[in-house]
Amino acid sequence: MHPEQWAEVSSVGGFFALRTGDATGPHVPLAALYAGRTAPLSARIDTVATRLDAPERRVAASIAHLGLAARLWSIALGPAVLYGVLPDLAAPRLHWDGARTSPDDLLLAPGGQDREASAEGLVESVVEGHLAPLAEAFRRDTPVSRGLLRGNAGSALAGAVRELHGWARKSGRPEAGERALALGAELFACPQLAGTGDLLEGPAFRRRSCCLYYRCPGGGLCGDCVFERPPRRTPSRGGAPD
Repeated sequence: MHPEQWAEVSSVGGFFALRTGDATGPHVPLAALYAGRTAPLSARIDTVATRLDAPERRVAASIAHLGLAARLWSIALGPAVLYGVLPDLAAPRLHWDGARTSPDDLLLAPGGQDREASAEGLVESVVEGHLAPLAEAFRRDTPVSRGLLRGNAGSALAGAVRELHGWARKSGRPEAGERALALGAELFACPQLAGTGDLLEGPAFRRRSCCLYYRCPGGGLCGDCVFERPPRRTPSRGGAPD
């Protein structure tokens, strides 16, 4: 990816922006988190818990996970839709600072080899290369169900498709919007994402799980939530099923 290409991808929105260069300061390779370095991830969950006044740690963990999943999908899907390119986002190259927000939270180190984008390649790069080990990293800190985190992965993908589709319409690039919808449909047909939600008209999506945001003070339902109205809150039982 050339700098001017990344600049156009970044124009879609903050979640699509990605800084490149040598990692400095507190940025750590995502590979380190996946391998068991839990302190940066725990600190991020603490930050989200404080900001949201989350009643349970698993609520903050879910929201923190959803945000990072959205970043990972966006920086992969943007180049795929706009240029037909899948950048090399291997976990050792992609560095993260949980104390920052986009675009400063992620930094891609030099090197790597771009390849032609495909649904299979995106699943390999994003789901298998990041979201699967990321879910287990979160679960090492907090008992969050795998089903909820898988639902977050689907919701984050749908959100990235929706942003791309909206940007394409406003930018006079209808073909890019159609590519975003088509690629999203292919991805949701893959076994790793099938069943996480239902594709509705255009970029609309309804997930089959809940990210738990409604449990925060003042929190409501997300636009793609499985619930029609916030369920009655019940005390936590201190664990999470698989």
